[in-house]
Amino acid sequence: MTYLSLGIRILLTLAFVGAGGAKLAGAEMMVGTFEQLGLGQGFRYVTGAIEIIGAALLWLPRRQVIGAAVLGGTMVGAVLSHLLILGPSALPAIVLGLLCTAVLYIHRGQIPEVLNRTSAS
Repeated sequence: MTYLSLGIRILLTLAFVGAGGAKLAGAEMMVGTFEQLGLGQGFRYVTGAIEIIGAALLWLPRRQVIGAAVLGGTMVGAVLSHLLILGPSALPAIVLGLLCTAVLYIHRGQIPEVLNRTSAS
């Protein structure tokens, strides 16, 4: 499972650092997308920062589930945005969300620690 986790986290990092960086850099496509959403350009900056921070969390020891959960939540919002406002191009967000779910599953042993609970034995 270590190599599978490593491979998935590399893919997620490339995708989210690229997308988050494009949002923060003000790429024309990203600016247009957030204008179409009607949420303002400030939300574009917040989303870009969340994507980069989430990608970084994938590499911190015992914090992979936090990164995967943050990024997965972002993908839920992306899927809803595509289906309800932007158009039916939600497949990339669905795939990234599933990859986040896989990281959550692989590192599920971290969840009690992250939630500050001990496992019931």
